[in-house]
Amino acid sequence: MAPSDKISTNNPPLLEVKNLRVEFPTRRGTLLAVDDVSFDIAPGEVLGVVGESGAGKSLTGNAIIGLLEPPGRIAGGEIRLEGRRIDNLPYEEMRKIRGARIGAIFQDPLTSLNPLYSVGRQLVETIQTHLPLSAAAARTRALDLLKEVGIPGAESRIDHYPHQFSGGMRQRVVIALALCAGPRLIVADEPTTALDVSIQAQIIALLKRLCREHGTAVMLVTHDMGVIAETADRVAVMYAGRIAEIGPVRDVVKHAKHPYTKGLMGSIPSLGVRTERLTQIDGAMPRLTEIPTGCAFNPRCTERGQRCMVERPDLMVAGTSRAACWLHDRGGVGAPVLKETVDA
Repeated sequence: MAPSDKISTNNPPLLEVKNLRVEFPTRRGTLLAVDDVSFDIAPGEVLGVVGESGAGKSLTGNAIIGLLEPPGRIAGGEIRLEGRRIDNLPYEEMRKIRGARIGAIFQDPLTSLNPLYSVGRQLVETIQTHLPLSAAAARTRALDLLKEVGIPGAESRIDHYPHQFSGGMRQRVVIALALCAGPRLIVADEPTTALDVSIQAQIIALLKRLCREHGTAVMLVTHDMGVIAETADRVAVMYAGRIAEIGPVRDVVKHAKHPYTKGLMGSIPSLGVRTERLTQIDGAMPRLTEIPTGCAFNPRCTERGQRCMVERPDLMVAGTSRAACWLHDRGGVGAPVLKETVDA
């Protein structure tokens, strides 16, 4: 196993994902959607997971919380929460953990809230499902949670229905639902994508504050590097079902080590720097049926070498980060760049 990626702490990691593989059996063969992914998250830490659509970010999160859509399945590896293995638990056992020990925040709050029930009823039912509280005590806790996430006039709003809230307020309610039973881990899948920029900033600040105050670990799945830079302690960049680079967010953003991460960062405009043209990564992420031999990024990489075409690199030390790129192979021959032009 490669060295640990957890932040400097005396506490053991709260979540450990080791060599996770997620596959989808089809009539034409088995598609490998998440391939040998390993990382951990410490208590109170925010790990950002970023990448293009189809990189495997959401599938990794769904595998952790046990919500893979059939025929998707975990084909290998381990997932441990507070030292306990959870990927092989029966459905009912995992159902007890989901909500109580692991909370979830999804992209569209309308899909997370039942339009037929008031938000207070949904909060109270969730609380009573996971905690031994009376209806009155659960309602008091629900009211406190709504106040904590910044719902104005919570005393009256607790009996309102989801359609009576704005998008930003609905997302705050969903965050309150995720915190109902005091989970140790929250998987947040694109929690700010459907929101205005100003509301995004409020939700990001709220997640960071709650994470620090409750000691809750957060796996933040997004495609927005700006959100990652503002929120995360570390970031894992995914490409074609694998982690291309992982490390402290400041170092990855400012000193990216993988050519793919460099391309992502180069495509973001900077207010302080005048440029004629932003960086463009030619081509597109390969389909699961067309992942090339060697490094999956090699058809789009301007620094590819002969070795990249035939051998798939594992994560290796690259400064303060780790990157799956032969350019950082200190014990080997590296990856001399090809002379021909990389096809689009």
